[in-house]
Amino acid sequence: VQLQASGGGLVQSGGSLRLSCAASGNKDSISFMGWYRQAPGKQREMVAAITRLGSTRYASSTEGRFTVSRDNVKNMMYLQMNNLSPEDTGVYLCNALTGGMAYWGQGTLVTVSS
Repeated sequence: VQLQASGGGLVQSGGSLRLSCAASGNKDSISFMGWYRQAPGKQREMVAAITRLGSTRYASSTEGRFTVSRDNVKNMMYLQMNNLSPEDTGVYLCNALTGGMAYWGQGTLVTVSS
């Protein structure tokens, strides 16, 4: 499985961004997909996740502001991020689980200015 994240950029505090993750390869077996954030000097953390059937889970810091969605036909996952704050700055990586293996994309940088 190959994952390609896109959509990052520079945005002002309070603004919005929409990230996309395209899956290719053995994508039909992907059960669980998630967005993770790697901020400078911090551990990688899960910000949102979604199962193949559409059940979602969020970090407490992102719930109510971020919305994860998935298009199984297009093999895409999205992350709508609203009301962004400087604390949301980091590299956002998409993750997929299939066959007991975890796959990672290369990440897309989100920078939120105050």
